[in-house]
Amino acid sequence: MEIELGHSKDLEQSVPSEKKTLNSADIRRAYPSQDIGKGRGVFVSTYGCQMNVNDSERMYALLEMANFTPVTTPEQASLIIINSCSVREKPVHKVYSEVGTFRKLREKNPDLKIGVGGCVGSQEKDNLVKKQPMIDFVFGTDNIDKLPEIIAKMYQTEEPTIVTQFEHRAPYYVETLIRNPGVATFVNVTKGCDNFCTFCVVPYTRGREKSRPYDHVIKDIHELTQRGVKEVTLLGQNVNSYESEGGQDFADLLKGIAVETSVERIRYTTSHPKDFDEKLMRVMAEHQNKICEYIHLPVQSGSSRILEKMNRGYTREEYINKINQIKKIIPNVVLSTDIIVGFPGETEEDFQETVSLVQEVGYETIFAFKYSPRPFTKAARFEDQVAEDVKERRLSDLFTAHNILSFDLAKGYEGRVLKVLVEDFSAERGNLHGRSTQNKNVYFPGTPDMVGQTVSVRITKAFPSTLRGEWIQE
Repeated sequence: MEIELGHSKDLEQSVPSEKKTLNSADIRRAYPSQDIGKGRGVFVSTYGCQMNVNDSERMYALLEMANFTPVTTPEQASLIIINSCSVREKPVHKVYSEVGTFRKLREKNPDLKIGVGGCVGSQEKDNLVKKQPMIDFVFGTDNIDKLPEIIAKMYQTEEPTIVTQFEHRAPYYVETLIRNPGVATFVNVTKGCDNFCTFCVVPYTRGREKSRPYDHVIKDIHELTQRGVKEVTLLGQNVNSYESEGGQDFADLLKGIAVETSVERIRYTTSHPKDFDEKLMRVMAEHQNKICEYIHLPVQSGSSRILEKMNRGYTREEYINKINQIKKIIPNVVLSTDIIVGFPGETEEDFQETVSLVQEVGYETIFAFKYSPRPFTKAARFEDQVAEDVKERRLSDLFTAHNILSFDLAKGYEGRVLKVLVEDFSAERGNLHGRSTQNKNVYFPGTPDMVGQTVSVRITKAFPSTLRGEWIQE
């Protein structure tokens, strides 16, 4: 049974009524006296996109404030949370499978509590506890900031606690909560989606689209740079449809971060082609000292007929024209994309149009998947579903075609000198790892003190996803 939660009394008093901003100071005032965690170990198992990864980090931060102790394995935990994506069918099945694997842990520790969150929590709701009675609580993506309260309620009742309501009208006021941000980190700028692509469950699992206030994002990035962050990736289902309360669009936000903060590098994901305008292109071109030239622009299909069935809002020709405009304004741009094969009604001719588009655009990286019907979506009700073996073959053919292209493009990096932001050091291999502005993973010999520095690396060997090189001392 789903319950409605309000803020705790202390928390309600600590948050101004006109904003309801939930930040770390509010949480510290509200929860430590309750000592919800009592020092118990908490483990968050994460599957899915970068939004899910960022959500898990937020969960850890919130629970640590409520006196839970983050642990590194499920065996150490008294509280396990599965935070999973539901964009495709496989992660949903993985949730049920993983809950089953925790059965032996509960036999050893009867006090072990198990919860499910993320998009799966929003989508499956009561079904989760019906199919897996071991689950003690379920919460949705819009309820993460109430997690300490949800868990407190769970400890007080023998019935499963389910909290998945969306707050559609509430403004998107959050503080970036990251315990150890490191060199590079994520910052949410939008959440939810209003596009309702016929294959996508996101509007139903993450709610309607909302944007954070411009000055909140700038403030967060100021604070992150003071903690040593050199690079931020702006996150959202459709970041380039960002619109703040003050009227700033995504291009304004990018420019503001580049000009008003000391962060060294800016990335973002994910964009929607129909919202990617010339203003954004020119801001990227004018501020390449900070904004990376890598653009992830999901096309999903190369067939205009299928794009219309997907409700994507553009044709093949319009997408290619936009790509050509991007290449003209940002000549050194590096492109990647998302593709779905086997969408309902996709013919062999439609599929070949996708292959030819990939070759024409020249993506360095593609993320391709077989179509899988998702609950609530329009495409799940289409009658012309494609056979599974056809999907498998088309996916294999697409990767084969792209591999030829990607290896050729990778060879172009050999001998080039790239600027690499060093993110970590492997003592076992004596290697440093970082990313170039082209979003390439680069490995090269070096020392631990170089972590956090931006250095020049000459590429000696190039593969589609990784580059190897040597540090050039300047």
